[in-house]
Amino acid sequence: MRADPAAIAPERLLVFEVAGEISRFFEAVRNVHGLEWIDEEEAVGDSGASGAIAYLMVPDARALNELTGLWRTWSTSGTLPRGFAPWAHVFSLLNDLRPWGPRDRVDPSDAEEIEGLMDEDPHELLAIEIELVYRQNRSRALEAKAAVQRRVLETGGRVAEHSRIDAIHYDALLVELPRREVAGVLALSPSSIAGVDEVMHIRPQGSATKLDVEENVSQSTPPSRPLPQRELAGPILALLDGVPMAGHNLLSRHLVVDDVFELEPYSPVDGRVHGTAMASLIIHGDLNTLQLDLPRQIHTIPVIHSSGEGDETFPAKRLLVDVVYQAVLSMREGAEATAPHVLIVNVSLGNKRARFHGRISPWARLLDYLSYRYGILFVVSAGNNSEPLLLEGFNGRTAFEDGSPGERARAVVKAVGAFMAQRTIISPAESVNALTVGASNQDDVEEQYRAAASMLIDPYSSILICNPSSTLGPGYGGAVKPDVLMSGGKERLAFMRSESQGIWVQPGRVGRSNGLKVAAPPVSGRESPESYTSGTSASAALVSRTCHRIHDALERAYGLPFTELPHAQRAVLLKVLLAHSARWPSDSVSVIQECLGPDDRRQHVRRKDNVRRLIGYGVVDPEAAITCADDRATVWATGVISRDQVVTVSVPIPAAMGGRALPHEIVATLGWLTPVVAGAKAYRSVRLWLLDLDVDGMGVSASSEQPDMNQARRGTLFTRRWEGARVANVVEGAQVQLRIQRQPDQDSRVVDEQIPFAVAVTICMPDVHGIYDQVRQRLEIRPQVSV
Repeated sequence: MRADPAAIAPERLLVFEVAGEISRFFEAVRNVHGLEWIDEEEAVGDSGASGAIAYLMVPDARALNELTGLWRTWSTSGTLPRGFAPWAHVFSLLNDLRPWGPRDRVDPSDAEEIEGLMDEDPHELLAIEIELVYRQNRSRALEAKAAVQRRVLETGGRVAEHSRIDAIHYDALLVELPRREVAGVLALSPSSIAGVDEVMHIRPQGSATKLDVEENVSQSTPPSRPLPQRELAGPILALLDGVPMAGHNLLSRHLVVDDVFELEPYSPVDGRVHGTAMASLIIHGDLNTLQLDLPRQIHTIPVIHSSGEGDETFPAKRLLVDVVYQAVLSMREGAEATAPHVLIVNVSLGNKRARFHGRISPWARLLDYLSYRYGILFVVSAGNNSEPLLLEGFNGRTAFEDGSPGERARAVVKAVGAFMAQRTIISPAESVNALTVGASNQDDVEEQYRAAASMLIDPYSSILICNPSSTLGPGYGGAVKPDVLMSGGKERLAFMRSESQGIWVQPGRVGRSNGLKVAAPPVSGRESPESYTSGTSASAALVSRTCHRIHDALERAYGLPFTELPHAQRAVLLKVLLAHSARWPSDSVSVIQECLGPDDRRQHVRRKDNVRRLIGYGVVDPEAAITCADDRATVWATGVISRDQVVTVSVPIPAAMGGRALPHEIVATLGWLTPVVAGAKAYRSVRLWLLDLDVDGMGVSASSEQPDMNQARRGTLFTRRWEGARVANVVEGAQVQLRIQRQPDQDSRVVDEQIPFAVAVTICMPDVHGIYDQVRQRLEIRPQVSV
């Protein structure tokens, strides 16, 4: 029996609406003999939330009828027949129990989006995605597809596209339905397509998130320099985004544009905003600072195009999941692969109509599969939410502006926390293998330009934290998401109105005073202008750039021993080294815990949960990810781990650390790429565990400023930090043993696969010389230059 509805027989699926904490529900059902349930940590929905959903596949129709009958008896009389006492406890924790039906095929968030689409789109036919129940038997699958197609045609609709991707149990139709049929779907009518047994989910067609780019200015950045003449294997980074302005003199030498879907002819040059901006950030970084260009070209496949009306969209007659799938296959599959060396893929896009509410999206499932299949690190933006926020306790704009920096920061954090459930990450940010990036309130704007934002309010002038619009975690199964934060512009707030409770504000427009400077398409006679952008799309692009720079540094330092590593091992190593540089800013941790609580400091798990929802593992330090210093050394290892195996990594401890009562720390980060099994009880089928370091005698203890271990173990990244200022007892040749354990596989179909992993350990004692050199001399493979 399976408990995940990703691959079901609807006629045998029961839906349980849980009234209280889902953990209590699972505790109750464990006492019901003979039933197999989804693991609590992999539950659909937040394990601490009310109103969560759980699923059970029963053996046959008789069992389904028996359980629904028991529920009806309990609901009407509060009693059950003799022999069914364990079910009484289960039923007491439910709001409802029902067979799978129209209410489950149309998620409330999807219904809201479809309703909005009906209001916005004047056309009679509306584009809707129908995901079919996945049938492994091809004959049954074809019959199911034919049945739904007939039903669509009977309503007067059309079928635009069909896509089936067996690896992720995805079988879907993009259809155009008449308004009257869509109205029936929204009404959850059993006579509408929502009542057809072969239908799994009904969603609006995917729509690309929008990029805020404003205030075009004449180009001030020098044109790009020619790429290095030395031979390089080819692009290692790909950009799936909009059609870029490939002729821009900041981009022309750096882009390989592979127009797989022939979108360039449909994209007016002045509308090529998103792809141009992301390419600029990846190649050059923020143009407010002059940084070195990347040494390789980047491979660009347009997957959205400008519509001529200011927005950039996915192709009208295509399923976005299939577009992304075909794009990656074109790069990496077979002898005709166009970019076989690519191992970083930037996805600064999201489906704005698919916010994460506990159930993993098809797009995220696809990225997880492709990541493991081809050894790719997908860098994904968390998404933005620019909805208004209510700042309580202020009687007007002036009162807020006159408040101290601390008062403003606390008010905004409280407002963000109050709307946390509505500000979740956007598909595909919940992907368990991807590196998901939120936006921190950082930029490199010169102070002379900051004053230009006089009509906007800086909410976080005193702390380093996520921007108010940056979406929040956690991810699938309660995993840490976003994984990290990266510079996304110092976002300001615009005043909207006052009311008795306080003032309403919303994220203001980006510009020269608070943005990241990027190349832009021509406007007002300027052929190669620049502009300003912000948000999580920009943050993800900067993380992709940093991962590329980490690769370049490792290539220079180690040569063939690094470049000849398999794709998957290099990809996961980049993921680990990038996340390894992130840390929780102490100032923001204090404010979040003060504002969002709980007040009882003994409830440290819940207090840390609120922190990691906003900032993940912390804010990335790009230079720390790329370079070492005399007082800091990072040791890394990568490989594969087999079933039930324990891998030990020895980490040299420098003698310079011993005998000094000075601040020092040890940080360890583990990452891996997991196979996933769509439809299985345990979607993330392989779990690795970083066993505690033996830090006795090192003068350190576990830091309080990191996610709780139970929170950190739910994804595919795991970071631990130990710090202290006591004297370390270090003898000659001292080392600590880092042990990585592969826990029992959660799905028997992948037990024989070797899992690519990487680990990084940093030893740091600020201002103490010799740490780096002493560690380097004891390594078997030594870097040729400081990295």
